Formats: sequence, C-alpha cells, structure tokens
Amino acid sequence: MIRTTALLAVLALTLTGCATTARYDAAGDVHALLVAIRDNDRAAFDRYVDRRALKNNLESRVMREVGRREMDDSARALAAIVAPGLAEVAVEALLRPEAFRAAASYYGYTPDQPLPGRVAIGAALRYRDDGSVCATKKKDGPCLLVFARQGDVWKLSGFEGDLADLRGKPGSKR
Repeated sequence: MIRTTALLAVLALTLTGCATTARYDAAGDVHALLVAIRDNDRAAFDRYVDRRALKNNLESRVMREVGRREMDDSARALAAIVAPGLAEVAVEALLRPEAFRAAASYYGYTPDQPLPGRVAIGAALRYRDDGSVCATKKKDGPCLLVFARQGDVWKLSGFEGDLADLRGKPGSKR
C-alpha cells in the first residue's frame, strides 16, 4: 500500500513537472506571437500559427453558428451549400494579425502597455490532457487560445473564445 502510494506520488510529480515545463516552454512562443500581433508582423505571425489547424477550428465554429440560426428548410439547404465557401472566406479574413489584435485588445493586451514576460505568460497558460496548452482571460476561466507543439515551436492551433472578439468590441481600440 505504501509502495503504491509512493509510486502514485512520484508519477503525479512527474506529470506536474511535464505540464509546468510545457507551459513555460510554450510561453516564449506565445510571447513572440503577441509581439507579432502587436507589431502587425505577418511573417512572424505566420511562424507561430498553425494555419491549417486554426482554419479547421474556425471553419467548424462558423459552420456550427450557421447551423444554430433559425431557418426554414429551404434556407437551411441553401446555407449548407454556400456556408462552406463563406466560412472559408470568413476564416481567411480572421487569419491575420490585425484580427487577433482586436481580440488581444479586448483581453487587455493594448499597444500602449508592455507585454507580459515569459514567466507571467507561463503562469497564465493551462496544460491540457492532449499535450496542448491554452490561454485564459482569468485563472479558472475557459480556454480562449489553444497552442500545440509542432517540432520546436508552439503554434496557435485553436480559438475557443467568442468569434465576435476577433472583430473587436464596440468602442475597443483597434
């Protein structure tokens, strides 16, 4: 019994260590992405964004939104035909630094304030069971931005916040 408890404790500490290491490792790339967004640096933005994963994520979200709209059967059929193309156009418009700058501004990262450092970002990231990390607005809040490791770079691979946040809020700085 004691041996099993000790083994479980060691395993828990090991897993916690992996989660902490992943969060702080990801924090450097998250910081670099924030700098790219702030500076409107498209090349750096693209380096830290998994376009395919983020596009799939956003397209499925847009399609779900279309599916939730109240429509009659003929409108729903038309939406099913045109929505994928519209979703692709909408997603391409969102996959730009300036779209994410609106979201960053809404969440408190404004151009007139310094970006948090790697330690602060690492502390704000949450490790997920699939090996990704996510950023939240509040400590126990829902995930907003999801980052997955690809080789030696952590890339933005999902957005779980409100899609309207990518367009900015009325009165927000852009």
